[in-house]
Amino acid sequence: MFSSKLAALVASAAFIAGAQAESHTVTFTNLCGKGVPTLKANGVTLSNGGAYTSNGPLEAAIAYLDVGCGANGEGCTMIETTLINPTSPGSGSSTDITLISPHAFSVTTGFGYYNGCDGAGADCNNADCSNAFLTTSTNTDVQVACQVDNVNLAITFCD
Repeated sequence: MFSSKLAALVASAAFIAGAQAESHTVTFTNLCGKGVPTLKANGVTLSNGGAYTSNGPLEAAIAYLDVGCGANGEGCTMIETTLINPTSPGSGSSTDITLISPHAFSVTTGFGYYNGCDGAGADCNNADCSNAFLTTSTNTDVQVACQVDNVNLAITFCD
């Protein structure tokens, strides 16, 4: 009797520990020779160029190369991302590039997932890039999804 309760307790602890082990890292490569890579979530700056690791989901984050941008990337090419372990099909990570006003093309910007969904990403090298949100968020096909636990994101400027 005691051993079955202990086994259930150990299994529960392992499940909880596994659920709490979620993490995601965002890294930057700035080849522009100017500007500061910036990562924010909910108005809080999480990184000014260094790698940032979240211990849990990273939801509704934005990233941009600050080359005279507004406080939330206004006037610049911006990456929008949510990095989260999927709990059901279609509920995992999603990242996109936006040029929807007040955002505008500023520098070549690209992203790609790594440690899962390797090769999935997007690049924007001009103001008319077809793989970015341009005027509305109705062209949801520009969102790049990843359904892998603990996926990471690499963002590159001026590649």
